[in-house]
Amino acid sequence: MVAPAVSSDLPATGRARRWRGRSSLVLGVGAVVALVILLIAGVGLGTIRISPSETLGIILWRTLGIDTGATWTPATETIVWELRLPRVLTAMVVGAGLALAGATFQGLLRNPLADPFVLGTASGAALGAAIAILLPLGATVFAIGAVQGLAFVGALVAALVVFRLGGAGGPGGMTRLLLTGYAVASVLTAMLTMAMYVSGTELRQIFAFLLGGLGAASWQRLFVAAPLIIVAGVAMGLRARALDGMLLGDTAARHLGIDVGRERWILLVMASLATAAAVAVAGLIGFVGLVVPHVVRLVVGPAARHVLPLSALVGAALLAAADLLARLAGDIPVGVIMALLGAPFFLFLLQRSRPGYEL
Repeated sequence: MVAPAVSSDLPATGRARRWRGRSSLVLGVGAVVALVILLIAGVGLGTIRISPSETLGIILWRTLGIDTGATWTPATETIVWELRLPRVLTAMVVGAGLALAGATFQGLLRNPLADPFVLGTASGAALGAAIAILLPLGATVFAIGAVQGLAFVGALVAALVVFRLGGAGGPGGMTRLLLTGYAVASVLTAMLTMAMYVSGTELRQIFAFLLGGLGAASWQRLFVAAPLIIVAGVAMGLRARALDGMLLGDTAARHLGIDVGRERWILLVMASLATAAAVAVAGLIGFVGLVVPHVVRLVVGPAARHVLPLSALVGAALLAAADLLARLAGDIPVGVIMALLGAPFFLFLLQRSRPGYEL
């Protein structure tokens, strides 16, 4: 296990607080600017190039009814509005959800190597998707097919089973929860392996889900997943003070007037909900929830009121950039791009661990 590296330091000096405040502002503004640039680039770049004026013109016309004077063909409008824009926005929403969930899990576990899939949600989602592919089930509700639906259910069921068996309160509660998540994930992974073994011609579909991708993004799927991620994200953000308090330890948090048990359960459920919604529409995309919160924390410090919103912004930008790169590279799975980016960073974390900390 990794010894806690997310800690609450002694109160920062005035100079340190000002530096962190400026760092938060610079990072936030930079992330917003990057999101705007990636939105235009993500919609405009591809097999068919679309100019920024056409891209902005179509988006402003379809959303606000503003005529910028630019002209475009119906085919261009279809590409922008029906194909690329929902994909870019889905990447941003999924990236924000995974980063928020990762930041919350890292704070709760006081472990910088925790990620959104730490409680077995990835294994549950993968098994649910595999079951839907093997049966096969053809039902579709709001453009959410059986694969996405059972992936969402599988992720939530896995998390609930871990909560039920592992608990989250009392001495060693989070360690017990983490170990329970590992055990449940191992069982689900074994079941997934068996499903893959008997899948035959459907094996490619299962692998596609495991690698993660946004090729099937649509407005309907975005409108189903986005409210869940937004609600969960707002709930986590509103509990930034409680998350900060729990970084000090349960006893100190209770002295600050925090209901540790209740707040911990809410944070765990909301983080799991955001993860399940993200996985349902995009498959398994790793490293966003691991890399982003850690980098943000290094820049602005451990305060959750800064880490959570900035993680959402940076996570949205990172996944949008990775998806754009994946499309330009021949529409390869975005999960592959994130693995290529995230694995070296993971190795960097291992190398920079302080002496006396055991990995």
